[in-house]
Amino acid sequence: MAWSLPVALFFMTIAGLLILFTLLAIRFPETPRLGVLRIETTRGDRLFISLLGSGFICLIWLFFFGGPLWWALAICLGYAAAVFRWV
Repeated sequence: MAWSLPVALFFMTIAGLLILFTLLAIRFPETPRLGVLRIETTRGDRLFISLLGSGFICLIWLFFFGGPLWWALAICLGYAAAVFRWV
């Protein structure tokens, strides 16, 4: 892996999300929620599902379209919003 600015930003974003979700869990404790998948999920579970799904969306985008991932990023953000809303 080439350590470049985009790679550093990616890992800093993931670290920031983990810190943010830890602080949210401390400040606003939550109970697991039952969504459309019929499994109990917490904020952290939904974050993991959205990150994993976004990785697959980007891989599929690269396979079919290649090139820049800006449209894939838009799809990933929509997917993450849907996961946090309904899962």
